Amino acid sequence: MVPLKFPNRLGQSVGSFLAAAVQLTSTPDPDANFASAEEQIELAARRGAELVGLPENFAFMGEDEQRLELAPSLAESCSSFLVTMARRYQVTLLGGGFPVPAGPGQTLNRAELVGTEGQLLARYDKIHLFDVDLPDGNTYRESATVQPGDQLPPVVDVPGLGRIGLSICYDVRFPELYRHLAQAGADVLFVPAAFTAFTGKDHWQVLLRARAIENTAYVVAPAQTGQHYGRRQSHGHALVIDPWGTVLADAGVSVSAAIAPIDPGHALRVRAQMPSLNHRRPALF
Repeated sequence: MVPLKFPNRLGQSVGSFLAAAVQLTSTPDPDANFASAEEQIELAARRGAELVGLPENFAFMGEDEQRLELAPSLAESCSSFLVTMARRYQVTLLGGGFPVPAGPGQTLNRAELVGTEGQLLARYDKIHLFDVDLPDGNTYRESATVQPGDQLPPVVDVPGLGRIGLSICYDVRFPELYRHLAQAGADVLFVPAAFTAFTGKDHWQVLLRARAIENTAYVVAPAQTGQHYGRRQSHGHALVIDPWGTVLADAGVSVSAAIAPIDPGHALRVRAQMPSLNHRRPALF
């Protein structure tokens, strides 16, 4: 049976497909991290996923000093890894965040989306940096060693998969970024993350469901999980969420993937039933 196809927001014909939000426990060992990531990509591809996302920091989770030292080689190896994996498993693949040198003592936190032929489809440098003092006693100063990007995240039209918008982790707390992506026609919002265990238990799913609901778009949120190094722990629960805000798949806390269908027909029905984007009053704001 030939699957039904529906137009995306620009009118391109798109059928249903499976998306996978990969969940990893990355460590300071890049080789082990690449091996773990490939295992999950292969498993997702075997289950039929056509769109696969890796979480933020998929290649390295460790101390800032080591990240800065490894950044030149990691930037090259991460881009090469994404190209090789996308070609090998014939998936459109997001690398959800890896370090790229940006001057003395600084890196960018970069996501890249790669097509099935290994072509670079989109690139985004994280613009919102995680500088917080949490009630559990942990302090994070991402800006101490990471330079923010200076461009809004892109929306890229991927044949057969619709229009995909990029973001990274802490961005999820800034709804205006996702409204920008929705106005640019995004059907799927990627939110790769390494959400802390402390904030994740209260905020992770709530924020992701809100971004899906208010923009009537699918959310695919790859995640880090478990203990990485020292006191650094991540929440897990990689998710795929539909435009109504329903959680379609949840990876729990194990190394695995949340895999669920992206159905453009369902998205069109939700947008017709709840046309909130058409009711905006931007002239008043």
